[in-house]
Amino acid sequence: MIETLVISLITCILLILSILLFPKVKIFKKEINTYWIICLIGALLILVFKGVSIKELIDGLFAESSINPIKILVLFFSMTFLSIFLDEVRFFKFIASVLTNKCKTNQTSLFFALYSLVAILTIFTSNDIVILTFTPFICYFTKNTKINPIPFLVAEFAAANTWSMMLIIGNPTNIYLATSVDINFIEYLKVMFLPTLLAGLVQIFLIYIIFKKQLGKPMQIEETHVRVKSKLDLVFGLGHLLICIILLVVSSYLDVSMWIVCILCAISLFMSITSSHIIRHKSFKSLKRTVLRLPYELIPFVLSMFTIVLALQKQGITEYIYSFLGEKNIVFKYGLSSYVMSNVINNIPMSVLYSKVINFTDALTLKQAIYSTIIGSNIGAFLTPIGALAGIMFTDLVRRQDVKYSFLNFIKYGIIISIPTLLVALISLFITL
Repeated sequence: MIETLVISLITCILLILSILLFPKVKIFKKEINTYWIICLIGALLILVFKGVSIKELIDGLFAESSINPIKILVLFFSMTFLSIFLDEVRFFKFIASVLTNKCKTNQTSLFFALYSLVAILTIFTSNDIVILTFTPFICYFTKNTKINPIPFLVAEFAAANTWSMMLIIGNPTNIYLATSVDINFIEYLKVMFLPTLLAGLVQIFLIYIIFKKQLGKPMQIEETHVRVKSKLDLVFGLGHLLICIILLVVSSYLDVSMWIVCILCAISLFMSITSSHIIRHKSFKSLKRTVLRLPYELIPFVLSMFTIVLALQKQGITEYIYSFLGEKNIVFKYGLSSYVMSNVINNIPMSVLYSKVINFTDALTLKQAIYSTIIGSNIGAFLTPIGALAGIMFTDLVRRQDVKYSFLNFIKYGIIISIPTLLVALISLFITL
C-alpha cells in the first residue's frame, strides 16, 4: 500500500512540475510532451511493485463494463477525427474570417460574435480542436489590428471549457465520467442543458464587464478571404458529423453503444474521402494530416492514469476519498472538490480517479456526484493552465505567438471568472436534479 501511495504521489507532483517547468523535451530533434512520459513511468512502477497485477490491469482494460477505457478512447478519438478533418478543410477558419469581416470596426460586436461562435462550435465538435484553431487566429488578427488580444483569448478559452459541458461528446472528461455509469446522450443533455446555459450567460457577462473599457476602443480589420479547400470534402465532413450526432441521440433507443456509433462514422468518413480522392485524382494531404494530428499522447496518458487509479482502488484509497467526501451536499462537495483536484492533477486523471470514487455512492446520489464532477472537470480547466491539456496547449500557442499572457494573469482571470461560473452551474444542477 505504501509503495502505491508514494509512487502515485510522486507521479502527481512530477506531472505538475512538468507542466510548469519542463512541458517538452527534445528527443532526436523532435519535441515531445513530458506529461504522458511521467505518467507512463509511474504506471510501470506500479506494475513492478505489484500495486496491481498485469492480469488485473488487462481485466480492467477489456472489461465489459461501460468504464472500459479502451471504448472511451475509441469514442473520443473518433469524434476528434471528425473535428480535425473539418479543421483541415479550413471550415473553422472560414467561419471565423466571415465573422471578423462582418464586425469590421466594432470590437464589442466582434467579442460577442467570437464568443458565440466558439460556444456553438465547441458544443458540436471538441473544445480542444476549437482552442487549437482559434487561438492562433485571435493572436493573428489582434496583432494586425493592433488591439489587445487578452479579452478575446480569455473569452475563447473560457467559452470552450464551459459550453463543452452541454453535450457528452464535448470533452473527454464528460465521456469518461458519463459512460462510467451508463448515462446516454439524451439523458445527459436533459440534465446539463440548463447548468451549461446559465453558466455560459453569467460567464460572458463577467468577461464583458472586466474588459468593457478595452472593447470600447475602435479597430480596423482588413478583410480576409479564407477559402475552404474542397467543398465536397466539407460536405462529407459536416454530413458525417451531423449523422454521428443524430445517431448518438437515438443510440439508446437502438440499443447501440456510443463508441460503436462514433467509430463507424469515423471509418465511413475516412473511406468516403479516400474513395472520393481516388476517383477525382486528388491528393490525400488533408486526410493524412488529420490522422497525424490525432492526440496519440492521450492513449498512454489515460491508460497510465487508469493503472494508477486501479492500484489506488485495490488499496482502498478511493473508498477512503468517498468516506471523506461523505453523503451530504453531494453536488457542491463533488463539484468544488473536482474543480480543485483538476488543478492539482489535471482534469483527465481527476476524472479517472473520481469515476472509481463515485462507484461507492448509492443510486440516489450517484447522478448528482457524476454531473457535479463533470462540471468541476470542465470549469476547473480555466482556473490554471494545469487544469486541462487544453490549458497546456493554449499557453504554448500564446507563447509562440509572442503574446504576453503570464501564468499569474491566467490564474487572475481564472479565479474571477471560473468561481462564479462554477457556482451558477452547481446551483442550477442542484435545482435540476
